[in-house]
Formats: sequence, C-alpha cells, structure tokens
Amino acid sequence: MVRSAFPTANPSTDAAALLRRLGFAILLFAIPLAALFTRRALVVMTPLAVALIVIAAFLDGSATNPRQRAMGLVTSRAGLAGLLLVFWAALSLIWTPFVPQASERLLNIIAMGLTAAAGYLALPERMRSANLYLLPVGAGLAGLVGIAMLLKGGGHLEPDGLGVERGMVVLVLLLWPALTWLHSRGRNLEAVALALTVAVGTFLTADPLPSIGLVVGALAFALTAASPRTGSRLIGLLMAGLLIAAPVLPFVLKPVAGMLGASSSSMASLDIWQALVLKEPLRFLTGHGLETAWRGRLFGLLPPAAPFSLLFEVWYELGIVGAVSGAVLLLQAAFGARGHRPILGPGIMASFATAFALGACGIGTAQVWWFTALVVLVLVFVAVERGQFRTKRPKAILRRLR
Repeated sequence: MVRSAFPTANPSTDAAALLRRLGFAILLFAIPLAALFTRRALVVMTPLAVALIVIAAFLDGSATNPRQRAMGLVTSRAGLAGLLLVFWAALSLIWTPFVPQASERLLNIIAMGLTAAAGYLALPERMRSANLYLLPVGAGLAGLVGIAMLLKGGGHLEPDGLGVERGMVVLVLLLWPALTWLHSRGRNLEAVALALTVAVGTFLTADPLPSIGLVVGALAFALTAASPRTGSRLIGLLMAGLLIAAPVLPFVLKPVAGMLGASSSSMASLDIWQALVLKEPLRFLTGHGLETAWRGRLFGLLPPAAPFSLLFEVWYELGIVGAVSGAVLLLQAAFGARGHRPILGPGIMASFATAFALGACGIGTAQVWWFTALVVLVLVFVAVERGQFRTKRPKAILRRLR
C-alpha cells in the first residue's frame, strides 16, 4: 500500500480553496478590468464566479446554516419589501403593453436576485485576506487602464451602456468596498492612491455620470465617518424620501433649474415629467406596467425626451406600490448598515449613495449589466465584512527557555 506523503491533506478542502480563490479572482480582479471593454463581462462572469464559490462551499462545508440564514434574509423587513416589489412587478405584466419584453426583464431581475442570494449563502464566515486583496489590486489596475484608454479617446456612455465610461461606473461602485478593506487593514496610503486613481479616471470621462456618483459617494462617506448614526439615518431618509416624493419633484426642480440656467434638454425633460403627472394622476396608483418607461419611447407612448431616471421610471412603471416598497427597501438597507462593524459603515453608505445617485441621474437601470453590478457590489461588501474577524496580527510571545 502506498501512503500519501501528506497524510493530513484533504483533497476536498484543497479543491474548495482553489475554486474559491478562482471565483474571487474573477469577481474582484477580472470583472473591474473586463467591464472597461464589454458590458457582457459582468453578465457572464458574475454567475460563473458565484457558481465556483457555491461549489467550493459544498466541497468544504464552509457555509454554515444556509437555510436559517436564507429564512432570516427573506423574513427581514428589507427582504419582505423586496419580495413585495418583485411580486408587484410580476403582477404588472397583466396591464403592461410589452408583455414579452417585460417578462424577460422580470426573469433577469429574479435571476440576479437568486445569484446574489446563492453567493451570500455560500460565502464562508471568515474570508481570507489574500482573496480580498484582489479587489484593490483589480480596481487600481482597472483605473490605470481606464485612464490610458480615455486619454486615447475612450467611448461615450450611451443609453445601452456601451463605452469606457460604463466600466468607470462599475469602478466607482467597487471603489468603496476596496477603500473600506484597505482602511480596515491599516493601508491608508494605498487607499488614498486608489481613490486618486479612480477620481482621475472619472473626471476624464466625457459623461458626467461617473463623476456625479463619485462626488455623492464621497460626501456620504465623509458624513457617515463624521457621525455614523446621523449619517446613515440621513442618507436612508433622503433616498427613501426622494423616491416617495418623485411626482412632486418636477414642480420643485423646474423653477430651480430655470434660475440655474439648466440646459434645454433638462428643461424639456422636466416639462414632460410635469405634464405626465398632471395628465394621468390616477394612473400613478398602479403604474403603466414593467418595461413601459423604456419601450414607451420607442413606440411613441412617451416622448423621447422623457426622463431617464430611477425616480421617474419606478413611479411610471410600478406606481405607488412599487415606490413605497422600494423606499422601504432602501430605508431598511441603510438602517441595517449601522448593525455592521463601525469601520464598514462609511463605505457601505457611500455605495448606497453612489448607486442611488447614478440611478436617479440617468444610468440605464433597466439594463442587465446594471443589476449585475449591484449584485457584485453586495457580494463584495459581504466578503469584506467577513474578512474583519481579525484586524491585527497576534503578538508573538517569547518565553525564556529554562
């Protein structure tokens, strides 16, 4: 009989570690780089990375109490609000004029939600630092590559998400967990260098969206760092309040935009939004159905200059039920961030604020790549939180030999 040279080696554990490392290499390192070149990178690589992490969890049994954790997630206030939002979106298929397209969009949303849940349940309780350091390395390299591409004439952020700027949007989202991880490990100089790299790339973009997201996220980070409780409450209430009060916003913003000398396209968008509210006020109770905000422009149901904004689209498609459930989801998620380790709070709230600002200011929220980017953001922050089990190396104890 031939015995193993390493009798304590466990092939399943070794295979799980390899698969998990590969999954995180794709999730944290490859995706920020690939997003600069093609939007399909997010949609294809994220499920692949999650599948590798799930297989690794099955091999070494690192996922503890998945059923109990899943029930806790579903029965939480944020989970119930999310389920209500998905249910109402599914119910709106009855009155939407674009049933095939809306059904496809709903299936994509459900698939991304299940992917996020599977990744969340499969993540080990304790993350290895070597896996998490892939994130700032990947984000920094992506920032440098993005700067080089933009200096050579990168593409423009089009409504369907094409161009280098789309990759910079993803990078702005992933910047906050990367900074949070570096700061939690005492790597503040590296964190500053990474932030400057991403900032240079965003301000070189032709479209202002990445810069808007970065500035809003930085303000949220500073506010939460100065006052964690007040910052998280204020940001959560602001996001939820804006979503609830969206039908009133065009009446408030139009005179303000006129005094500030806003562009003609912005004024036209506010005019259309205001006219739609006055024309069909009762229709905002149910909404026009999923996919009508985007498809309506193509088929003449909406003027082409209608707002590209999460605030408008939620009310127009899902009405008051979708807006209220979405507001509760945002509020509970923001308040729940206070329960995490204090060092994570500013980064989490900066991510919330960045994603909300990008959606409110015109990112293509109906695009699959955007939903997938949010899934990646959530999984990365969960991984960073589970990497905080030890923030300092244990001190070596020297004993005098007798």
